[in-house]
Amino acid sequence: MDTLDLELLRTLAAIDAQGSFAAAAVHLGRTQSAITHQMQRLEAQIGHALFEKQGRGKRLTAHGTRLLGYARQMLAIHDEALRHLRHRPVAGMVRIGAPHDVADTLLPQVLRDIAARFPGMRIDVHVGRSPFLMESLRNAELDMAISNREDPQCEGFALRASPTVWLCGAGYVHDAARPVPLIVADGPSVFRRLACEALDAAGIAWTPRHLCTSLAGIRAALRAGLGVTARGVEQLDAGLRVLGAGDGMPPLPDLAYRLCVRRGVASRSTRQVFESLRARGG
Repeated sequence: MDTLDLELLRTLAAIDAQGSFAAAAVHLGRTQSAITHQMQRLEAQIGHALFEKQGRGKRLTAHGTRLLGYARQMLAIHDEALRHLRHRPVAGMVRIGAPHDVADTLLPQVLRDIAARFPGMRIDVHVGRSPFLMESLRNAELDMAISNREDPQCEGFALRASPTVWLCGAGYVHDAARPVPLIVADGPSVFRRLACEALDAAGIAWTPRHLCTSLAGIRAALRAGLGVTARGVEQLDAGLRVLGAGDGMPPLPDLAYRLCVRRGVASRSTRQVFESLRARGG
């Protein structure tokens, strides 16, 4: 029983896709005479002419058009079979960190994507403050981290941009004539820096009313009506409200949250997970 040669069928499909024997030869890295010889062999297998002259070029005959349809189906099944049979499931563990600010919003989607695409991968989740997470990433204590910080030792891609707003308690009474009582994180904080820079640029007096070691402490101080903070809009809930231009507060920039890995030293499994998420757009 005769068997169709898949290589010849792939050349037939390339001729149709590229528009000519010459273009198919370039695409496949062969000479035009080799392409012609392949089609002669395929015609011999079929027992019918596959091409007929059309001006200076050639076009498919009725038999050629019919065979092209079969060729595309056969090649698609062949290529799909190879992809599935050669695929090696990614297994192991990926350690991912995320800041408190997006642990309830952005992190779950990333975890869902990893679990759906890599069911054999175990996920170890760390939630903490962004500067410390990035330090852990640089020290190889984490494989990936969601962060609103840029780091020359790491590469990453944007997951989402988040508006930064001025937050206060629902019952807080703002007095624009007095220095703004800031509630800020103790230690390095991008939100603390943005708040101070925005107030200084606008010539608005402020005072560090309360320093907190965690986001939970900041939210508690806000609900108690102790002052104002700059934070991502994700933190807004029924117990908080936003201060804006009508309250005399200056605008704040958006922050981009990125998924990061160590530059050039990520493990094979981490790299596959990272590239898969990057190709999807996060």
